[in-house]
Amino acid sequence: MERRRKSWFAPKRYGYGSGLPVAWQGWAVLAVYLAVVLAAPFLLPVLLQILVIILATAALLLICARTTEGGWRWRSGG
Repeated sequence: MERRRKSWFAPKRYGYGSGLPVAWQGWAVLAVYLAVVLAAPFLLPVLLQILVIILATAALLLICARTTEGGWRWRSGG
């Protein structure tokens, strides 16, 4: 028996990708991402800032894609 995962992000109504978080886990992921992106300029040298922000963004996109209800696909509002 497969256990169904609860979605962390809502799908966008129009376009491709995720909308806002709908579960506490989604809000936590978004908060950690924002903390990393906002803290990087104060704590790291420039090249390392860029690398950390790119990796954090890639991780956020991967998590959003895997935990969005219905997955990522083009939606035209219906």
